[in-house]
Amino acid sequence: MTKQKAVLVLISVMLLCLLGTAGIALPYPVLAPYFIDGPVNDLTHFMGLHPKVLLGISLAIYPLGLLIGNIFVGALSDFYGRRKVLLITLFGSIVGYLLTALAVIYESFIGFTIARLVTGVCEGNISIGRAIAAELHPQIERTKAISMVYAATYAGWLIGPVLGGFLMIYGVANVFAIAALGILLAFILVFFTIEARSQSNQSLQKKHDFWSIIRNNNSLTLLKHKSILPIFWFYFLYSMGLNAFYDFYPVWFVDILSYNSQQIAVATVALTAAMIVVSSFFVDKLNARFSEIRLMLFGSALLAIMLFLQPFAMQQHVFIIFMVIGGTIAVANGMIPTYLARYFGHLGQGQVMGLQTTTFCITNVIIASIGGPLSVLSSRLVLLIGALLVAASWLLMMLTKKQQQKMIDTVLQMEQEQTPVEQS
Repeated sequence: MTKQKAVLVLISVMLLCLLGTAGIALPYPVLAPYFIDGPVNDLTHFMGLHPKVLLGISLAIYPLGLLIGNIFVGALSDFYGRRKVLLITLFGSIVGYLLTALAVIYESFIGFTIARLVTGVCEGNISIGRAIAAELHPQIERTKAISMVYAATYAGWLIGPVLGGFLMIYGVANVFAIAALGILLAFILVFFTIEARSQSNQSLQKKHDFWSIIRNNNSLTLLKHKSILPIFWFYFLYSMGLNAFYDFYPVWFVDILSYNSQQIAVATVALTAAMIVVSSFFVDKLNARFSEIRLMLFGSALLAIMLFLQPFAMQQHVFIIFMVIGGTIAVANGMIPTYLARYFGHLGQGQVMGLQTTTFCITNVIIASIGGPLSVLSSRLVLLIGALLVAASWLLMMLTKKQQQKMIDTVLQMEQEQTPVEQS
């Protein structure tokens, strides 16, 4: 692949991630006000349950779908091709969002949760975009490619909540319908810009049927490799704390500051704008000077401190704190896929990136399920638990730093030994 072709592919992947993530993020500032301060109906007060408990279920069901999808979507793309799997899953996402809109119209909580589950399963394709970006190396430096994909992803997290927050005046159902439109644009983009790979795994497809591929090559099978366990458990704790923040800062805004969906959207802009700037202009430069482990330690330590401060922030300080949190998240988040791609990419980029997203989804399901009932007592309590979890991830990284460095030295030595052979 030429440098010019690699750049075009990267741009396409960035646009895909932007549109796809915007569709995912569109409902985020909508759900908390809808369940907590919205109209009393059969959806928001299903079976007489507290709206915050129902909100917790709604927040958990989507990442549960992502979890199911990510277990096998990345691995399937390794076998059947990125383009084919992307198109199928994007179409499923469109259907899922439209079904969600119908569930809101008919005030069906069961229909709402099933539709969100289906949407989540199909949007397990996030890992495919990261895998494509990682595979552009050496035409585009791996850290640079992944950081640019993350910048586009953060842009989606910026655009989506802004649109969702300000479109809520037209009705919650319409927010989900517009999300379907965003995914439709991503579908069209993939159809016309991402080519089917020339070297397919047809021989492997003949040896393995669909279900055997899922059983033997899903992302969780990577955990049999002991060398990947330290980074897995670090990211497990880190993402659980991060998801506590992502899922429940809108609840905190409603409870403590009485924010509406538009005000939550503006705060989200401050968060994601900092993510975009840091990911686009600083992450690759930082990685050129410091190792992935050092940057993950720095990012998790600073994030833990900021997450401890955020629940007690005064209104005039909220946006500054959110911008610092956003920049810190960009540093740590940029290093984790780079670390995985560089030192474990030989196990299958689709599987490796799928493991990251799968872990994120597992922790999201756990924290949303626990945090929903806890938020009835205090949304501030859930956010503080998130800060403790991020602090625990920092401690774990410190304890396993030497073990991981030995693994890195071994990988680098193997690369040096292979280079002369390839040149000869």
